[in-house]
Amino acid sequence: MQPPQPRPEDYTLKEITPRLGGFMAAGDKRTSTYDLVEQMPYLYVRAVKAKDLHAKDGSGSCDPSVEIKLGNYRCTTRQFEKNTNPEWNQVFAFPKERIQSSYIEITVKDKDDIIGRVIFDLNEVPKRVPPDSPLAPEWYRLEGQKEGRGGELMLAVWMGSQADEAFPEAWHADAATVPSDGLASIRSKVYLTPKLWYLRVNVIEAQDLVPSDKCRYPEVYVKATLGNQSLRTRISASKSVNPMWNEDLMFVAAEPFEEHLILSVEDRIAPNKDEVLGKACIPLQNVDRRPDHRPVHSRWCNLEKHVAGDGEQKKKDVKFSSRIHLRISLDGGYHVLDESAHYSSDLRATEKQLWKPSIGVLELGILNAQGLLAMKTKDGHGTTDSYCVAKYGHKWVRTRTIIDSFSPKWNEQYTWDVYDPCTVITVGVFDNCHLQGEKSKGNKDSRIGKVRIRLSTLESGRVYTHSYPLIILLPTGVKKMGEVQLAVRFTCYSLVNMMQLYSQPLLPKMHYVYPLSVTQLDVLRLQATHMVSTKLSHAEPPLRKEVVEYMLDVDSHMWSMRKSKANFFRIMKVLNPLVGAAQWFDKICEWKNPLTTVLIHLLFIILVMFPELILPTVSLYLFLIGVWFYRWRPRQPPHMDTRLSHAETSNPDEFDEEFDTFPTSRAHDVVRMRYDRLRSIAGRVQTVVGDLATQGERLQSLLNWRDPRATAIFVTFCLIAAVVLYLVPFRMVVLIAGLYVLRHPRFRRHGLPSAPLNFFRRLPAKTDSLL
Repeated sequence: MQPPQPRPEDYTLKEITPRLGGFMAAGDKRTSTYDLVEQMPYLYVRAVKAKDLHAKDGSGSCDPSVEIKLGNYRCTTRQFEKNTNPEWNQVFAFPKERIQSSYIEITVKDKDDIIGRVIFDLNEVPKRVPPDSPLAPEWYRLEGQKEGRGGELMLAVWMGSQADEAFPEAWHADAATVPSDGLASIRSKVYLTPKLWYLRVNVIEAQDLVPSDKCRYPEVYVKATLGNQSLRTRISASKSVNPMWNEDLMFVAAEPFEEHLILSVEDRIAPNKDEVLGKACIPLQNVDRRPDHRPVHSRWCNLEKHVAGDGEQKKKDVKFSSRIHLRISLDGGYHVLDESAHYSSDLRATEKQLWKPSIGVLELGILNAQGLLAMKTKDGHGTTDSYCVAKYGHKWVRTRTIIDSFSPKWNEQYTWDVYDPCTVITVGVFDNCHLQGEKSKGNKDSRIGKVRIRLSTLESGRVYTHSYPLIILLPTGVKKMGEVQLAVRFTCYSLVNMMQLYSQPLLPKMHYVYPLSVTQLDVLRLQATHMVSTKLSHAEPPLRKEVVEYMLDVDSHMWSMRKSKANFFRIMKVLNPLVGAAQWFDKICEWKNPLTTVLIHLLFIILVMFPELILPTVSLYLFLIGVWFYRWRPRQPPHMDTRLSHAETSNPDEFDEEFDTFPTSRAHDVVRMRYDRLRSIAGRVQTVVGDLATQGERLQSLLNWRDPRATAIFVTFCLIAAVVLYLVPFRMVVLIAGLYVLRHPRFRRHGLPSAPLNFFRRLPAKTDSLL
């Protein structure tokens, strides 16, 4: 008997029907702003303060704390020493679905002695739904005290939901096993990334340098350092004490500007031996900011040189040596790329005065996860402590961590302003490995999977509720880690304004008027990613480096045989219609179907006799195809596609190559050098192949309704073009078109792409679905 075959993994996207909205109880239809998540009722207890407490022994002082007991749940506030009027102001949250008692007991203790208690019947606890005002705490007399002993406790007890303002700061009952120094790592949090600038340093020349050896021609270059970024100019061709360079050095700077720009003029005395001729320190707060391509004024900076000597000369730390001519600016007209351009979540310039008004709002409801795998072992059994991270624009969010659950329920909702629909939101799921506080130091949070959703593929105002597969690549192959359920809604303020965006440049004007090279953008992106990860890792709770790098796809440019095959077959799929058309034409020429061939001959004669029908016929044909495909337009947002990514068909050796270090650690030195060179070249080829596939897929998206607004614009244009081209004489159309193509440069938008090209670049491709 053959063993049963393992069931194939289900990597498909599933539509779900969760019960969204703010229903608190049967017949209670008050709703809150949390309309994209399932309401999770919680019992809240806020222990504010106490007064006139006395110890049992009558000493007049006590070490008070509050203990809250609800069924099997037991939690305690922090303890004060020798304080009869303590103030705690702590909030505790208990999930209603796990409550197994009809009353809650709140006890004030002096260490292990009971001072008094208050008991509440849960059936009499009031309900609260935001935007109702918070429930005012009240004073309650402590019961069970000895006669003559005073004492009161200020409390607020109410039934609410995760929409309550107290929810983020509350101590959750399911985190009872987490030590106090690990509690901060499980809370939900909203982060804002630092404002990033491109710093341009134009090194023009230096004057009156003083080399130590005056008998040789100095080989001078300038080394610029900003934090951990270091760049240098070429060696000046003039080889004199007044060298010239006129060379640009580009850095990434983050507000607030805490680091200074250090310029060092150095002389190459011998191989691997340089002499510092002078240094200059420039605070970035004093640097000019420019929002456009107009140059800023240059400046002369004095160079200081450290000298060593005896006697009175040793007391003098620095002396004036020479000066350097610079043009330094913080270029706010660029968008600082910190993520892949294929799925960027923000396209605005750094300078806020260049921002346009938002066109809509994006709302994300992070509902729950299903079927998560065990990520670590605790007390002899597998466990997962999961949380979600969502990133769009400058705003990152992190949900609370659900302890020891393979089906965690978050039901947290977040919103973002949208400035461009051709952007992508990324949602990742991680396992929290820092619950033990200091004991967890050095651990890394494990990846469970992530999801990308392109906003332009969403219909405005529609709520998309789907269960997304969490797929991750491992050295052993592709693996499904579970599913995450999300509710997404993109709401547009003005359809006209959003349609107009499709004719605008994708990036700010400076990227086209004063473009940066591909190599510069790659280096600057790595620096920007490092700055973002450093900033977020210092928050509380921190978003750690491994989390930020995974969300930003830091290693997406690395060579992979799997990615190269995926991009190659994307191109083949795009070219298949052309190959099919060529084969069909061959059949026409060979009279495989005589009736079809005769009809084609008649059509050809008609178009030759009446050439003015060619363009209207083609436009009408494209319009009819677009309308016909509307019936089969995608009803679901794109998701990670293992078949498109060739994750299921790659062999273990290809995965081993993909997860190999760079440089490689698999072979002999000579093989290592050749292997690294091959990977570097192939990585560039892979990018070019992927870009070609993207252009072809954008052509297909003109009519497949993946971006409903773009397809609507295109088919409407085709209809209008069909009518206009039919009414206007063909010769006149050709004349106008020729004159438009050959128009004077004065009538062109110098340096900026045309509106049709901007529209084409905004069309979606399948890059969002690649792993």
